[in-house]
Amino acid sequence: MATPPIVIHRPTPSGARLVTVHIAGREERLGLAHSDHDVIVFLADAGLADPARALDTPSLVEWQGAAAHDFAAA
Repeated sequence: MATPPIVIHRPTPSGARLVTVHIAGREERLGLAHSDHDVIVFLADAGLADPARALDTPSLVEWQGAAAHDFAAA
């Protein structure tokens, strides 16, 4: 199974989640998100056409270390 190109990593102690994208075999950091809105902004800035819909598309986005949309402190 291929890794989705966008990874939302486990929450930090403050609840922020690192957002990365896999491009051409490397991982690029988009930023630290504190909410779905932050993730949507990062993905829009990266050029994704419909970033809000992508959040719940497992073939595009992988949520690691906590449930999707969970930004509670670890």
